Amino acid sequence: MSGPMRGVRARVACLSLLPLLGVAGAAAAQDDYYRGKIIRIVVGYTAGGGFDTYSRAIARHLARHVPGKPAVIVENMPGAAGLVAANSIYRAGRPDGLTIVNFQGTQVMGQILGREGVEFDARKFEWIGAPTRENAVCALTRASGITSAQQWAASKTPVKLGSVAPGGATHDVPRVLQIALGLPIHLVRGYKGTAEIRLAAQSGEVAGGCWPWESLRPTWRQALDAGEATVVLQVTEKPLADLPGVPMALDLARTDEARQLIRTGIIAPTTVSRLYAMPPATPADRVRTLRAAFLETLRDPEFVNDAKQAKLDIDPVGGEEVERLMGELFRMPPPVLAKLKELLR
Repeated sequence: MSGPMRGVRARVACLSLLPLLGVAGAAAAQDDYYRGKIIRIVVGYTAGGGFDTYSRAIARHLARHVPGKPAVIVENMPGAAGLVAANSIYRAGRPDGLTIVNFQGTQVMGQILGREGVEFDARKFEWIGAPTRENAVCALTRASGITSAQQWAASKTPVKLGSVAPGGATHDVPRVLQIALGLPIHLVRGYKGTAEIRLAAQSGEVAGGCWPWESLRPTWRQALDAGEATVVLQVTEKPLADLPGVPMALDLARTDEARQLIRTGIIAPTTVSRLYAMPPATPADRVRTLRAAFLETLRDPEFVNDAKQAKLDIDPVGGEEVERLMGELFRMPPPVLAKLKELLR
């Protein structure tokens, strides 16, 4: 082979290595950045509830998948169904790739509906993902005397349900069901999280509540297994395999308008209820790093085993898909939006 030809091939070989060297360089830069640092996961609810349970499980495994293996800690910032945490991290969270906020997807509906108190623009958060797609259910205690959807619908007095605040599933799910299905409901607001609602139900202060099955099942398992609490309604697009015989809200709705309200006001926002995000303007390379680490963690066999033992459902949603789903919510048809504003603002 002639000298010039060998030189050309050598240059081509070097050029072909440049993308790989770029990837390696980026990985090394992230390794250097995260080594010795601490990533905070700020949970918008109290310790012991479903959001806290998921976040602590993720925190135990996330560091292995972040370059540099930083420490990962969980902090609780409860208030207004996660709104306090979402507002705080949006306004004051440093965009340094070290802060993740975990709050409820229904709070995004609060922005769309123009609720007071929402200080963030969901379209500016840097979405990391969600550990599972969720499905809302309503569960009542045996002591309440209501053990089926039929008994609930026929109740002469409103059934007391525990609620955190507008914008959370514990408020918005029963509020939509109250109008769409005509269920007699008295919302008791002010609880800091589902852990408090469960305690209130056990003491007889309320009859139960509505929130995602993926949270209710692991945290209220003892009462469910003992028959002290019963899931009486599932607010889902398809019936859940582990809730045979439990009626679906869509099947009980008598009009197309009622079904549309249930789909748009409950099912769509609940699907990505357990959101993880970083503050606006977080550097793109750190967003990509934590999005990848988040998904790798959720697929890690050790994490999956821990999740199974804790009865945590895992059905990962990546950051890019969360962005797409958020876009769909913001393009909601005006007539539907007007009706939901009437119900939920």
